[in-house]
Amino acid sequence: MRHFFILLRHEVRLLFIAPSTYIAALLFLLLMGFIYWAIIRNMTLMPQDSSAINQFFSLFWLPVFFSVPLLTMRSIASEKNQSTLETLFSAPVPKFAIVLSKYAAAYILYCILWLLTLYFPYITASALPETISNASLTNSSAIMGSILFIAISGWLFIAVGIFTSSLTRSQLVAGMLCFTFLFILCVGAQQLEYATYAYFESGTFIYETIQYLNVFRHYQDFSLGIIDTRPFVFYGSMSLILLSFTVYMIES
Repeated sequence: MRHFFILLRHEVRLLFIAPSTYIAALLFLLLMGFIYWAIIRNMTLMPQDSSAINQFFSLFWLPVFFSVPLLTMRSIASEKNQSTLETLFSAPVPKFAIVLSKYAAAYILYCILWLLTLYFPYITASALPETISNASLTNSSAIMGSILFIAISGWLFIAVGIFTSSLTRSQLVAGMLCFTFLFILCVGAQQLEYATYAYFESGTFIYETIQYLNVFRHYQDFSLGIIDTRPFVFYGSMSLILLSFTVYMIES
């Protein structure tokens, strides 16, 4: 573990000096700030069925599509392009520790970006105390459930980015592959459920499996305070599988 923490400190430092990190952070905060402003504006114009927090975090997939590729595309692709990966492998460090350090560094920054968005409701509540109910903006159960979902789904999203970065030497190609894989994971599973809804009865194994793969259903449960162990198993196991494939790819 000593090697892992040394590598993790190095990877975090590289992320914080990389221009792509600040580009991703700026785009992320601008996009989420605009989305939150639009949600609050709609709430002041007409009644809404759900709270601002639920509407805000339900759009988690939008920043994921560009922030995760920007955070992970250089992790292994740049090492392969600069031929520094072979030098790193010559050190007495387990290869899985190398991959895990890159994964953990990107995941830490990913979580920091999402935690920064928690300032939005509190800033709005203090700036507009009479326009919108503060209780609807700072609903602790909805915030905690949504943040927990963001944290555990980030396991898989970041693992996808690290894996796609190991497939190529080009950071641009790695980013495009990551975007494609994330799009299939989020939107593809949802559309698959819609397409097969009329062909499988509710409660059957195939129907339950398709629902199990739908990321948006996981969010709905967490936002309502329903904490199920199945998403933990799904995101955790898939992340480990992708990280194992990443180690195999860089070894070969």
